[in-house]
Amino acid sequence: MADVRTYTLIYVVLLVLGTGKFVFFQFPEIFPETVAIGGTIILAVIKSLLIAGFYQHLIDEPRAISYMMAVAVFMVFLLTIAAGYSIQ
Repeated sequence: MADVRTYTLIYVVLLVLGTGKFVFFQFPEIFPETVAIGGTIILAVIKSLLIAGFYQHLIDEPRAISYMMAVAVFMVFLLTIAAGYSIQ
């Protein structure tokens, strides 16, 4: 179990990453739209990994549970792709 210092550090990192997403879209002369969208997706993945790892305590779980969660997320991704393909 992590201590308060770890949770505070993760909270600050999440706050900085959230601010980074805001900065991407507030300076279009520095970050074109495609770079802003790509950067936002990357930051969102990092934030979701931090939240799942520390706040949902997946860091302390056995590796088999983490692998099972990764497979489930991958399957949801595949279903989303298939649904998008069938709509076209």
